[in-house]
Amino acid sequence: MSRAGTNCHPLALRDTEAMKTVAYTPHALAGLRKHRPHAAAIMAKIDRYAATGAGDVRALTGRPGKRLRHGDYRVIFEESETEIRVLAVGPRGAIYD
Repeated sequence: MSRAGTNCHPLALRDTEAMKTVAYTPHALAGLRKHRPHAAAIMAKIDRYAATGAGDVRALTGRPGKRLRHGDYRVIFEESETEIRVLAVGPRGAIYD
């Protein structure tokens, strides 16, 4: 697993079965800690998307990136051919601010 250029904590990187690596920024990890009861399910959805491309994902309008929906929570991320970089995790009402 290469961490070059990710600017993420080493423990914040997750390999998935597919080719994409999931990297969590410190801000995204703070969001997961804040919503700990839902963190495992949110991370499972991110891993599923990284492995299969399946999930409720849409491109953001007005700014780069995508969002993944998990109930009332949203995950904001950027995606390349080899990596998904999770930028923020939080409730839908506050995540876009």
